[in-house]
Amino acid sequence: MSDPLLQALEEKGYTTPTEIQRKAIPAIVEGRDVIATAQTGTGKTAAFVLPVLDALSGTRKRRAKRFRALILVPTRELAMQVEENIRQYGKHLTVASMTMVGGVDLEPQKQQLIEGVDIVVATPGRLLDLAHQRALYFDELQVVVLDEADRMLDMGFIDDLNKIIDRLPAQRQSLLFSATLSSQVGALAKTLVDNPFEVSIAGDKKTAPKISQWLIAVDKHNKSALLSHLVNERNWTQALIFIRTQHGAAKLVSQLEKRGIKAESIHGGKSQASRTKILADFKAGKISLLVATGVAARGIDIDGLARVVNYDMPDDADEYIHRIGRTGRAGSSGEAVSLVSKDDFKRLCAVERRLGKIIDRVQIEEFPVVKDLPPSNLNFSAKSKKDSKAGKHIKKEHPTEKVAQAKTPWGGTRK
Repeated sequence: MSDPLLQALEEKGYTTPTEIQRKAIPAIVEGRDVIATAQTGTGKTAAFVLPVLDALSGTRKRRAKRFRALILVPTRELAMQVEENIRQYGKHLTVASMTMVGGVDLEPQKQQLIEGVDIVVATPGRLLDLAHQRALYFDELQVVVLDEADRMLDMGFIDDLNKIIDRLPAQRQSLLFSATLSSQVGALAKTLVDNPFEVSIAGDKKTAPKISQWLIAVDKHNKSALLSHLVNERNWTQALIFIRTQHGAAKLVSQLEKRGIKAESIHGGKSQASRTKILADFKAGKISLLVATGVAARGIDIDGLARVVNYDMPDDADEYIHRIGRTGRAGSSGEAVSLVSKDDFKRLCAVERRLGKIIDRVQIEEFPVVKDLPPSNLNFSAKSKKDSKAGKHIKKEHPTEKVAQAKTPWGGTRK
């Protein structure tokens, strides 16, 4: 890579590439289409940002409303995080970048496009809005990146993504990065990539080994009191707390404050300006406890985040992986704590099947449980209504066994 890029990496303290970087970067530099799968926190962003910056590093006159690289992401927070990384890695280059997200005024983004940029980091909806207004054109695009492709599909962006792909020039390099792999991601890949180089990092179906995971069984009405107890008794100075709903986030912040614990919340109901400020304050240590809905699951990247708390277990087992991946990043250690009430037991079983192990349970004497959790069972699976009536039990295939035998939807077997 170019000397200015290497200088920026040295200044950030990077000395050795992660496995995903070591395998993906050479293929991207060669101009290959790439499909890369690796768990959260393994350095995927640098794996595509660095070679893209290297390719665009030469001096070139920019044209209004055109750009050479497009990075699509699912959330506003992730867009800002990726663009921040671009600025850090490319600070000794003349490459210009911008974020293109909803929730903020269109006009400044239109003006940036008129002035000319090299890299656009965008959410699908806002990109299409500006394309429909003829505020941008794709005719000079050289490379497109789909980051967190699985999350974009989970959030219902498939129609927007197909509309965007239809507008892209035929001659381009296409890169797809994802934390997890599914048939839906495979179907999307067929429309995006051509004869791709495939990278799948071993262990992408398991959580990072340096994340200490444990749970506490608790009656639902005692959750906020238990969380307050843990913060005070264990001297928690930093925690990202995941909760299911916006209303629940606001309520929990209020309950904590009544016990003398200051916290903030971030969710889709807040303005983009408010969310940006809260995230910045959390990263700077001005906010110790941040209560978040799923909107922040992949948009928060904080060096050395001490712990993640699942106040509510997620409905989707993959989401658990993405949540706890906010801690223990880049080889550092972290802690993942789950407060599990009896009505969350099926979700817990799904998570443990996904991990392939039972999460350690810790008892807190001050909080005896009335509705205790049943013993964990990795073979547990929900019965359908039809099978329940017939008294039958469906034994589901273990996810790691299924993956080991799976062929990739775009042809061939996973490496």
